[in-house]
Amino acid sequence: MNTLFFINLHKILVIPVILFFMWYYQNSSMTTCIYLSLHGTYSILWLVKESTFPDQRFVTEFPPTWAGWLFIFVPLAGYYVTPYLLISNNVNAQPWLICMTLSIYIVGIYLHYVSDAQKFYTLRLKKGLITDGLFKYSRNPNYLGEILIYTAFSILSMHWLPFLVLACWCCFFIRNMLRKDRSLSRHHAFKEYCKTSRLL
Repeated sequence: MNTLFFINLHKILVIPVILFFMWYYQNSSMTTCIYLSLHGTYSILWLVKESTFPDQRFVTEFPPTWAGWLFIFVPLAGYYVTPYLLISNNVNAQPWLICMTLSIYIVGIYLHYVSDAQKFYTLRLKKGLITDGLFKYSRNPNYLGEILIYTAFSILSMHWLPFLVLACWCCFFIRNMLRKDRSLSRHHAFKEYCKTSRLL
C-alpha cells in the first residue's frame, strides 16, 4: 500500500464520519450542514484530483503498512477533531463568521487544486523549475491553499484545538517545503527564482 492509500482512505471517511457525528448528536443545524458541504466537497475534489493528476510523490512512496497507519492515517485523523467539536458543541456561527470561512475556503481550494494541476501538467511537458502562474510569487501555493482550507474549518469550529492540530501539520508542511527547496537548488536558476518568490 502506497502513501496515497492512507491519505485517500482518510478523505473517503470524512463524509461518513461527519454524518455519524450529526446523527449521534442529533445536530443538523445550518452551521453543521455548511461544514459538511465544505469538508465533504474538499475530500471529493481530492479524490478526483488523485485519480486525474496525482502527486507522483504519494504514488511512488511505499511505507511499511504499520508505518502508514501510525504515521499517515492516525495523524490525518486529527482533522476529525474539528467536526466533532463543532457538532458536539452545537456551534451556531454568526453570518459574518460563515462569510469569512467561505471566503478563506474558496481561496484555499483555488490555490490548492489549480497549483497541483499546473505542476502536474507542466512537468509532463517540461522538467525543471516552474516559475510562472501560481508559482511566480509562491514556491508552494498548494501548501498555502491547504493551510487556508483547514484554517477555514478551524475558524468555523470556534475552538482552539483544531488550530493546534493544524499547527502540528504546518510543522510537517514546512519541513517538506524546505526539503523541496533543497532539491530545487540543483537548478542554476533557483537562486534568481528565490529573489522573486517566497517559501509560502
